[in-house]
Amino acid sequence: MTDTILAIIGGTGLTSLKGLEISRREVMHTPYGEPSGPLTHGILAGREVVFLARHGYSHTIPPHQVNYRANVWALKHAGVSAVVAVAAVGGITAEMRPRRLVFPNQIIDYTWSRAHTFFNKDLTHVVHVDFTEPYDADLRRKLIEAARTIKIDAVEQGTYGATQGPRLETAAEIDRLERDGCDLVGMTGMPEAVLARELELPYATCAVVANWAAGRGEGVITMDEVRENLDAAMANVRRVLEATIKAL
Repeated sequence: MTDTILAIIGGTGLTSLKGLEISRREVMHTPYGEPSGPLTHGILAGREVVFLARHGYSHTIPPHQVNYRANVWALKHAGVSAVVAVAAVGGITAEMRPRRLVFPNQIIDYTWSRAHTFFNKDLTHVVHVDFTEPYDADLRRKLIEAARTIKIDAVEQGTYGATQGPRLETAAEIDRLERDGCDLVGMTGMPEAVLARELELPYATCAVVANWAAGRGEGVITMDEVRENLDAAMANVRRVLEATIKAL
């Protein structure tokens, strides 16, 4: 991954990137509509990066209304060569406790009605992309090695269950997800990952456990709890991102 320009997609809790020396903001117009906001170009850890807040810079776009196609298309056409997606998730299995970072290696898609492919019209032939391993192995390894180097207590694999949102899941739904093999639950993992694959953009996720999933903790899930856990974990996210950038 020589001369890689890394794109960072920030999720809930990461609407700006501390330490980024901003050089310019780029407004992109795409064949699929408007992205979540301008692309922020800058320098982080001595390397060029591009940052985009998935839910908008004011965090106003819910998961089911994110224009995933426009976001991924814009990053590709801005010249980035790899994408790290930061995502807040709920922890299902025991080791996925709040505030831990997780680098999932698999995903199960439970979303519906989202524009989920670039290959749906004006085709000269039917296109199928391999999605056996949904996250780029090399980029995942860079994230894992970065976390090890700086001694972050991260989980190095897991299955992400992508749900529709914006509501949180029921306890019975979380039980079903666990039976299906999911370790984490979130609302933005798909179709973002497969759209990146369709455009041949290496893509990996740095998930941040914001809370126990429904029925796994005590009482109801509150947004105060989510915000508190994300605020505590984001310093580690930034450290991992910086260490990963240095290794590219």
